[in-house]
Amino acid sequence: MFLIWFCFCLPSQLFITPTSYVLEDADRNLLNASIAEDGQWRFPFDADVPDKFSKCITTFEDKRFFYHPGVDPIALCRAIVQNIKSKDVVSGGSTISMQVIRLSRGAKSRNIFNKLMESILAVRLECTHRKSTILALYASNAPFGSNVVGLDAASWRYFGRPANELSWGEMASLAVLPNAPSLVHPGKNQQELLRKRNLLLDKLADSKIIDSTTAQLSRLEPLPGAPKPLPQLAPHLLDRFKKDIAIAKASSKKNISTELRTTVNMQLQIQVNRILYQHHQQLQSNQINNAAAMVVDVETGNILSYIGNIYQPEDSSIESHVDVLASKRSPGSTLKPLLYCSLLSEGSMLPQQLVPDIPTQINGYAPQNFDLGYDGAVPANWALARSLNIPAVKMLQQYRYQRFYNVLKQCGFTTLNRPADFYGMSLILGGCEISPYELCGVYASMARMYLHQQKNKGRWNDDDWFMPNYGQQSTVNSQQLKPQSQLFDYTSMWSTFNAMNEVMRPGEEGLWNMFQSSERIAWKTGTSFGFRDGWAVGFTAKYCVVVWVGNTTGEGRPDLTGINTAAPILFDIFRSLPTSKWFAPPQYDFIYLPVCNQSGYKAGPNCIDVDTMLVSSHAQQAAVCPYHKIIHVDKTGTYRVTSNCISPSDMIHQSWFVLPPAMEYYYKQRHADYKSLPPFMSGCSNDIQSSFEIIYPQEGAQIFIPKEISGEKGRTVFSVTTRNNQTKLFWSIDDIYIGETENFHQMAVNPAHGKHRLTVVDENGESVTRNFEIVEKE
Repeated sequence: MFLIWFCFCLPSQLFITPTSYVLEDADRNLLNASIAEDGQWRFPFDADVPDKFSKCITTFEDKRFFYHPGVDPIALCRAIVQNIKSKDVVSGGSTISMQVIRLSRGAKSRNIFNKLMESILAVRLECTHRKSTILALYASNAPFGSNVVGLDAASWRYFGRPANELSWGEMASLAVLPNAPSLVHPGKNQQELLRKRNLLLDKLADSKIIDSTTAQLSRLEPLPGAPKPLPQLAPHLLDRFKKDIAIAKASSKKNISTELRTTVNMQLQIQVNRILYQHHQQLQSNQINNAAAMVVDVETGNILSYIGNIYQPEDSSIESHVDVLASKRSPGSTLKPLLYCSLLSEGSMLPQQLVPDIPTQINGYAPQNFDLGYDGAVPANWALARSLNIPAVKMLQQYRYQRFYNVLKQCGFTTLNRPADFYGMSLILGGCEISPYELCGVYASMARMYLHQQKNKGRWNDDDWFMPNYGQQSTVNSQQLKPQSQLFDYTSMWSTFNAMNEVMRPGEEGLWNMFQSSERIAWKTGTSFGFRDGWAVGFTAKYCVVVWVGNTTGEGRPDLTGINTAAPILFDIFRSLPTSKWFAPPQYDFIYLPVCNQSGYKAGPNCIDVDTMLVSSHAQQAAVCPYHKIIHVDKTGTYRVTSNCISPSDMIHQSWFVLPPAMEYYYKQRHADYKSLPPFMSGCSNDIQSSFEIIYPQEGAQIFIPKEISGEKGRTVFSVTTRNNQTKLFWSIDDIYIGETENFHQMAVNPAHGKHRLTVVDENGESVTRNFEIVEKE
């Protein structure tokens, strides 16, 4: 019976006490740690015991540790003799194995029965555990004074360094503590601790473990004093790790370590933290209190730096405890490259194709560019580089927001919890919420997918699409959706990267590319409605960086824009990273297509200036240039003519770049070389196309007219553009004539509250109408 009991008397897990959460960087440097649930600084079990501690503790506590079977008869006999002579318990004779058993059993009274039980269990422990494991159990669970348990915690709390970096004097100071942990108190018992430490150093010298010089120098080393604070380099990543552990524990009954060797690079973490703090000094002057940044290795998907917020726990009002990288925020314009790439991939748009940039209203939604201006028409790649809102909405209208919503879901954005119709057209301008963590993952995935095109032989590999990982035990985003099919082709991604590289960098006046040392970076900024969030995300072939700036309270601030606040931080971070080459041209999914240089469309028969462009293989179906048209002019080239007024033999047939009137009105203001159509020769009728167009109001517009300073109701100004400024136009509202204009076609009106119909008629009887509504502010 005893033999059976002996076999099963030892618990399968000796220590079940809670441990501290500990984060290390990729090189085992301590990043962050938190106190255990029971208020103790107790690091998780560490199987690697420094050789210095092994020699110190065995010399001081159990010099025959490596030879006895768990109980040392010689030490027991010596303890009995000493206790009899002293008539008190001055020595217990416990081996390290017995102390491990005593520590695992908790607070038990010291009597003969418990001593006997410890002895039996120590022998049982030795039967199934190596000496090195027993020593590691002791080093991880021995008390080291105050609320410090275990060698690793003691080393950091008392000396601010890992145990394997301690000197002989420092290690000897720790080795004598488990025997009497109350010795270490700031300003107390220092002489007794000094005596024991030096006694151990003498024993080490006598045993030839260290030489006399080392022993003498070690005696001069200072003793540990007040506990030191542990590193707080990644507090938000530590909180994220705690949440991951909670998820893992809920789904598994296995014991999960609370220590993690992360993928973070400590030196880079410190550098990025320093960059954020430097910029934070200036941002605070505008009452912008929070900023976050993350750096991801594109090839591995590993997080190299994770700063969820500028950590200032002493000021609770700025909510620096909030991990913004994991929070849902309005992304502003940062999703525009994904729409651009989607359109290129399906072949419905070419990289430099002109997109309308004119006053627009769609079902009551009227987007505006940040500068409140219009270009008339702008190349799609330049619209992306300048982050123009109206062209983006026009592109989304072409692609359809329901399809783009599905693209975002397949990319891995898990925060789009409402149906597509809830977001509508505002989806492209920040009308949804995403996390910086997932945004960085999507763009890093695009970069890695592109880089692996040769490895994957041009096929789409779902495994190259990822969300950033900070350690092997990460369960973050375990519900991430993998793309069900190929989202983007390689040529479209390459064109998108090039468009993102053309953005003017802050403070460099667009001259950065004149320097050979300047690194090419694909990047995009974003600003949420109300100036609440400033974003910047950028990537190279090696790294992807995301930066967020704002207030976690949601308070907006003037000039809180991505380009002013987040972009400077982004480029400072990239300057601290090794440079990399730009993405090589694609090897798959491309064709060479003749493209009209003026319109960016596939060249048609009327296009004059044609170039060959590398585009997606799906671009075969792209639309032919709609703006180059053949017109007929007289021999002087001054007037347009028709067969109604001149013989075809007297005509000159020319190809002309013709934009619709509304686009032309704004386009020629920014392009002095744009040539408007010549006027018709007198007597030649214009039966070809509309000669004028209403710019404002748009169809279905809802207009609020504010009061003037005087208190009187103000006026709204309606505008019309014409191909011939000499044209006389006649205006009416609800069939009531209100006036005429010539040369400058604007009309200030003050319609009554309600729905109305504007009609504009030219001298030839051609008319254009718009329905609009005057609304009152509630």
